[in-house]
Amino acid sequence: MGTTLSKTQLIAELHQENAFWQALLNEIGEANMTQPEVAGGWSIKDIVAHLTGWRRRTVQRLQAALSREEVAPPPWPPALQEDDEINAWIYQANRDRSLAAVLNDEREVFQQLVDIIAAFPEQDLQDPERFAWLEGEPLSGALCFGHFHEEHEPDMRAWLKRVRGS
Repeated sequence: MGTTLSKTQLIAELHQENAFWQALLNEIGEANMTQPEVAGGWSIKDIVAHLTGWRRRTVQRLQAALSREEVAPPPWPPALQEDDEINAWIYQANRDRSLAAVLNDEREVFQQLVDIIAAFPEQDLQDPERFAWLEGEPLSGALCFGHFHEEHEPDMRAWLKRVRGS
């Protein structure tokens, strides 16, 4: 179990994680974001759309928790239950969208994440049981960006190194 952060610390950590993410995207450059074969045939754009799709789900869950309502169903078909199936759906839903639209969504969803966290009372953010889907883990910037660091950052950095020839 991690340490519970204050709202101010949590939002600062989110901004720090996002700055790290944005720096990587800037290093890659928009001109390179649609090149295939970064990871499993996906481009950087596909990875951005994938991470945004899952982050959008987190925002939905937080919005429901804030209003103490049922979580809205995810945008993918309810029959899809496995991560690989959902990831394939997110890929298909975004593959023909423009890079500009995908990047705009990414920025908007991140801001929604920050805004919804800012709307919570401090005591809710301190309660490890408040967000059932986190299974007792405290909400943190590291948690919100963990999948990126674990699954996608190594592939993105290795791809960038190959593209640069270094």
